[in-house]
Amino acid sequence: MELLLQGQVAVVTGGAQGLGLAIAERFVDEGARVVLGDVNAETATAAAEQLVARGGADCARAVRCDVTSEDDVQALADAAVSAYGRLDVWVNNAGVLRDATMRNLSSDDFLAVLLTHVHGSWLGTRAAGAVMREQGSGAIVNMSSISGKVGNIGQTNYSAAKAGIVGLTKASAKELARSGVRVNAVQPGLIRTPMTEGMREDIWRKRLEEIPMERFGEPAEVASVVTFLASKMSSYMTGTVLEVTGGRHM
Repeated sequence: MELLLQGQVAVVTGGAQGLGLAIAERFVDEGARVVLGDVNAETATAAAEQLVARGGADCARAVRCDVTSEDDVQALADAAVSAYGRLDVWVNNAGVLRDATMRNLSSDDFLAVLLTHVHGSWLGTRAAGAVMREQGSGAIVNMSSISGKVGNIGQTNYSAAKAGIVGLTKASAKELARSGVRVNAVQPGLIRTPMTEGMREDIWRKRLEEIPMERFGEPAEVASVVTFLASKMSSYMTGTVLEVTGGRHM
């Protein structure tokens, strides 16, 4: 059976851990070569070594990248093309949390979340889109969140950012479609990652009650959906937003 991403080159931002690493692992399993972009160079290098052990020599490498830096994002795209000769998939996954109620949230923390999620995804989409236009093909997947659909108390910054990613996805999908480039988004619900496991136990329990499937999601389950959107299996899909929530907020 042919692998879904055989011979393709993918970039995953925020790829050193959590959802980003799970996505990169699935991509390698499906035959892709992966470049991990992460602000933590040491962690990214260790993750790339894990991927090489999993998928073979030269299937992965790491590049330090702050997604709020235009120069860093462009350098990440350039590194993928320089190393592997092309760029087929780009996943805008990097993110941060600065949770607080509105009256306690500083402007700096509001902007930090917007810059990382929205501006970072825009920079990634623009850099990847420029390469993919020339190739005449490519798939960009943006990581939104169910918070961008319904909003969460204490997350006016995060909810606004994740809603903004939906708008970015749809607008860029319209701009890039004629060049053979697809742009889609995923909205995960409550997934077990280092970021979410920092929540208080009472909040975890309360949110579990909202999930019809009565369990939390696993990173590999999100990675499967991202892989679908990155592959030819979704060749007639662009501008879509897929929820991976166990039925929460449907």
